[in-house]
Amino acid sequence: MERDIDTGSAHSARIYDYIIGGKDHYPADREAGDAMVREWPALPVHMRANRDFMNRAVRHLAEEAGIRQFLDVGTGIPTSPNIHEIAQSVSPDARVVYVDNDPLVLALSQGLLNGTPEGRTAYVEADMRDPASILDAPELRATLDLTQPVALTVIAIVHFMMDEDDAVGIVRRLLDPLPSGSCLAMSIGTAEFAPDEVGRVAREYAARGMPMRLRTLAEAEEFFAGLELVAPGIVQVHKWHPDGTGTEVIRDEDIAMYGVVARKP
Repeated sequence: MERDIDTGSAHSARIYDYIIGGKDHYPADREAGDAMVREWPALPVHMRANRDFMNRAVRHLAEEAGIRQFLDVGTGIPTSPNIHEIAQSVSPDARVVYVDNDPLVLALSQGLLNGTPEGRTAYVEADMRDPASILDAPELRATLDLTQPVALTVIAIVHFMMDEDDAVGIVRRLLDPLPSGSCLAMSIGTAEFAPDEVGRVAREYAARGMPMRLRTLAEAEEFFAGLELVAPGIVQVHKWHPDGTGTEVIRDEDIAMYGVVARKP
C-alpha cells in the first residue's frame, strides 16, 4: 500500500492533519503547512473550528435528528473523535461508511473500522467525482439501508473542486437516492471574511497543484436548493450550534468556512 503514496508532494489531507496537530504527514506537507501559516497565522484556528463543527453537526444529527446512518465523503486522515465514535457514543447501533480516494487514508483506514459491536463501519475507496462508484459500492450497500434516513457529510472538500467538476451536481447526485428525512452536513470554503489572507493561502495550495474554488454565500446556498436548512442556516462554522467547550477566542475574520446542516423533505 505504501508504494502508492506520493510522499514527495504535499497533499491537502496531510497538510490539514499537520496543522491540526496530527501525526500522519511528510516533510512536503509540513513545508506547505508552515508556508500557509506564515501567510495566514489564523489557519490552525480555522482548521480546528472546521473539525469542531463536524463533531457538533454529527452529534446533532445523531441526538436531535435521530439519524443512525452516516455517509462521509472525503473522509481524510483519521482523527479521533471520528464520525463513528461520535455517532456510536449517542447510539451504539449507528452505521457509518467512509469514502476517500487517498492511498494514505486507505492505509490508515483501520482506525475508522473500530466501531461498536452493535454498529457497523465500512470504508469505500472511491472518488467523489464519480458518485455512482460510491453509491454502488458493495461495502456501502452491505452497511447502509438506503430506505432509511442517511446523513451525508461533505466536510472541507468542495473547495478543491473546480467549476468544471460541478460540485453542486455531485452533491445532488449523492443525495438523490437518499430517502426523505435524510440530511446533508457541509463545510464550504469562502474568502468572504479574510479575502487577502485566504487568497494568499489559496495561492500556496495552487502552487503545489491544489487549486481552490472558494465560494460566496450565494454560491454556498446553491448546494441546498430544495432542502430545509437547520437553524441558524448557513453561517461560519464557529457560529453553528456553539457548545461552549472551546477555549480559544475565535474572531469572524479567522474563519474561512461556512457550516450548514439541512434536511431533505
